[in-house]
Amino acid sequence: MIENVKNWKHPSILLSSIGISNIGDFIYLVAINIIVFQLTNSAAAVAGLWIIGPITNIITKFWTGSFIDYRSKRKVMVITYIVRAVFIGMIPFTSNMVIIYGILVVLSVANAFFYPSSMTYVTLLVSKEKRKRFNSIRSFASSGAFIIGPAIGGSLILLTSVETTLWLNATLFVISAILLFFLPEIENIDKGTIPTLTVSQVIHDFRVVGKFIFNHKYVSFIYFGFIMIMIFSFAMDTQEVVFTQQVIGLSEFDYSLLISITGIGSVVGAIFLSIFSNTFSLRYMISIGLIMMTIGYVIYAFSWSFSSIVVGFVILGFFNVFLNAGMMTFYQNNVPVEVMGRVTSIYQLVQSAIQVIFVLAIGVVADFVPLRITIVTLALVMLILSFIFSILVLKPNKKSIYREDDRGKEKLYKVVK
Repeated sequence: MIENVKNWKHPSILLSSIGISNIGDFIYLVAINIIVFQLTNSAAAVAGLWIIGPITNIITKFWTGSFIDYRSKRKVMVITYIVRAVFIGMIPFTSNMVIIYGILVVLSVANAFFYPSSMTYVTLLVSKEKRKRFNSIRSFASSGAFIIGPAIGGSLILLTSVETTLWLNATLFVISAILLFFLPEIENIDKGTIPTLTVSQVIHDFRVVGKFIFNHKYVSFIYFGFIMIMIFSFAMDTQEVVFTQQVIGLSEFDYSLLISITGIGSVVGAIFLSIFSNTFSLRYMISIGLIMMTIGYVIYAFSWSFSSIVVGFVILGFFNVFLNAGMMTFYQNNVPVEVMGRVTSIYQLVQSAIQVIFVLAIGVVADFVPLRITIVTLALVMLILSFIFSILVLKPNKKSIYREDDRGKEKLYKVVK
């Protein structure tokens, strides 16, 4: 028992750091929307906040992986936390929207560095047999932040001010950074071997990622398939407010309540999975999670009342945790840490580009086709794809790829550095 607690010491610190920063992300989301609307009184200016992230991702993901893979992942995470703390703390001192949008670009760049580096550091710090539970608990932290983050943000704004809320928000990122100093520096980075970040180096790293994808077609296909299927859910989510209010006829209060209930469903699913994660194999976590989550979207697409949408959202919120924890574990178990930063960045680049194109296409289609038909079509296509995807995941001859322990000889990966 004592040995088990010791083995979870470092993962627990990392979970605390990520969990606190997740809460900070949602507090910031509430505060920045309010402060931009107060300054501009423009819905378009607020909508512009949602464009910055994907555009920044498309621009930065070309080279973030090349930077991350040759440097300390823990230090990159610390720096991104500090950058976010400093620049969030600067927002209250300016009322110039150009400067604020510039700050938001910097924050988006910091986020672009954080995800690939955290994914790799988790893989280095957490042993293979613990990753599934770690990712389940991480999903619980994310789901919990989704609920309490906005609540804390709203309460702080009411009790203090938007400016004070942003400063307290910045403090959370400082705390997250401090916690990382209690974690070990796992990598032995030789500064003399770090290549200069040039166009030729970035091109070389693209070739490395291409070689990995070619040599490990199944792993690459499964993860890319997951990304493509999730874009359908992303497209439906972008039309969620319009669909629930104009098609179903829900009020703004009903919609807010609906989001809270969905978050509760995610938290319940995350708690359940955190406790019983060892009961489910990785393959069943992924396949059951995807199919049930998609069924939740289908129920939502055919809904006619608040009650029916609640049923769909609770189901998709509950099983979304299974899918995300399962896919994250699968990815960490099958992508070598030597190239994980580059591979993750390239996948996110492709994902962002497809999301932008897909969402724009859905927006155009929505002008000619009733929104109900659009959402129903997306949900049904997603359901068909989820069954095909699950069949590929459950193929008997691929069972070894979903192993969750380090017994036996590890598969050797051909990596070009």
